[in-house]
Amino acid sequence: MATIANFEAQHEINPVDLVEHVAINQDWAVERTSDDELTMAVAGSWTDYHISLNWRNDLESLHLACAFDFKIPENRIAEVYKLVAQVNEQMWLGHFDIWPHEGLIMYRHGLMLNGSLATPGQCEALMKAALEACERYYQAFQFVVWAGKDSREALSSIMFETEGRA
Repeated sequence: MATIANFEAQHEINPVDLVEHVAINQDWAVERTSDDELTMAVAGSWTDYHISLNWRNDLESLHLACAFDFKIPENRIAEVYKLVAQVNEQMWLGHFDIWPHEGLIMYRHGLMLNGSLATPGQCEALMKAALEACERYYQAFQFVVWAGKDSREALSSIMFETEGRA
């Protein structure tokens, strides 16, 4: 039965291997913590991002979590929750979460393969979506956490598009 052999062959390839290759090609600091897990540090325009990727064979899914480099003070947590809800309304891919025990803001996204092989393009797109979302919204989170802005004001301050060049 060719279809069974093909199915078994597809499940022997771990997409974390592909992500590791993408990270190495981008010259990102990467650490392979296990066969199914990889962590990396990526320098963004505003901060460094700490990214963790995990492969779940039982779900046939690659999970990405990207944390910002700052913690939320207790007195700003309620406003950050409001901002997360407003930001997530605008997201097409992935979402932001708050890990309250650690006080971290995190972007999360998953790639479900459902019996298919991951491609380098899919892995690059997963990473690109994460980094673009973090870069786009980092300043809004920073405005709420460190500048004391309310969520709507912080979000509107980053949403303007500039035209032309100075």
